[in-house]
Amino acid sequence: MALSFAVEDKGILPDRMIAVLAADGGILSENRFVPDQIQPASLDLRLGEVAYRVRASFLPGRTTVARRIDELKLHEISLTDGAVLETGCVYIVPLLESLALPSGISAAANPKSSTGRLDVFTRVIADETRGFDRVEPGYHGPLYAEISPRTFPVLVREGSRLSQIRFRRGHALLNADSLRDLHARERLVDADNADVSEGVAVSVDLSGLGPGGLVGYRAKRHTGLIDVERRGGYAVADFWEPMHARPDKSLILDPNEFYILASKEAVQVPPDYAAEMVPFDPLVGEFRVHYAGFFDPGFGYAGAGGKGARAVLEVRSREVPFILEHGQIVGRLIYEKMLAKPEKLYGQGIGSNYQAQSLKLSKHFKT
Repeated sequence: MALSFAVEDKGILPDRMIAVLAADGGILSENRFVPDQIQPASLDLRLGEVAYRVRASFLPGRTTVARRIDELKLHEISLTDGAVLETGCVYIVPLLESLALPSGISAAANPKSSTGRLDVFTRVIADETRGFDRVEPGYHGPLYAEISPRTFPVLVREGSRLSQIRFRRGHALLNADSLRDLHARERLVDADNADVSEGVAVSVDLSGLGPGGLVGYRAKRHTGLIDVERRGGYAVADFWEPMHARPDKSLILDPNEFYILASKEAVQVPPDYAAEMVPFDPLVGEFRVHYAGFFDPGFGYAGAGGKGARAVLEVRSREVPFILEHGQIVGRLIYEKMLAKPEKLYGQGIGSNYQAQSLKLSKHFKT
């Protein structure tokens, strides 16, 4: 059955509509989807069989990504049997999925949570685009992943899933009044005086968790590689340095270091909505928070096995040391309507790794 919408229908496509979009030829794939590839509000994207090491990151502008690869590639690497992507290098990988979107459907991509927590900088590129991670309505063409491991070398292979893509019809972002109404009904965040004026404000928790006062982890340098398909296979101490609360509840971010921290607030996403983490203030450029910004319907939601969940923050400082204070706002969750409630919510038997999370490293590390 083909997708059809009323004129006023706006929102994010849920899982069953993504499946219909694929069946209608709006999403094309060289291989069949694997069983858990369609998530409640997104589709996981799979790496193809070859990676191209290129001199620098780029946007195609008025040409194709393939043409830019020909101009910039240093060498190509087969991913059929797996290959290591080194830190500090930029790779372009054609994806197994391509698009033939209807005129009313656009798309947006983001790294998967586990990708962001490994500090693997990943963006999706389409032909003749002037921005990363955005696909215009009606786009017909291939998709590519730009991958640049920042801290750990990673082992990937054909079929590895580092990115996810959402499909959207129209503009369904909640304005301030609608967000306040939703918070009044659903209590999106557990703070008594929640700031929901331009999205739910998310602040950093530096008070310490548990008897040891753990506030987060700082990534070690010069570690072994991480196989992105290996779950629970690595000792935390081999890759991470635990960080504990200071008496003044502050943390100095060292330049070009990578940290995993947690939000002070527990947040939730009701079943009829999807959320995304965005910067609190784009003008504050001293650090970056949260590479992997998508929050699926049901995240932290009581009806899906959650009781509110902390947002894990992937933090990278830039050129100068920067002091974070306990409770400092570092991001905002913006909410969008779904076109319909997904058949399965985040955390409901779909292998969700981070439901009811607090401070949690990626699924690759032993707990």
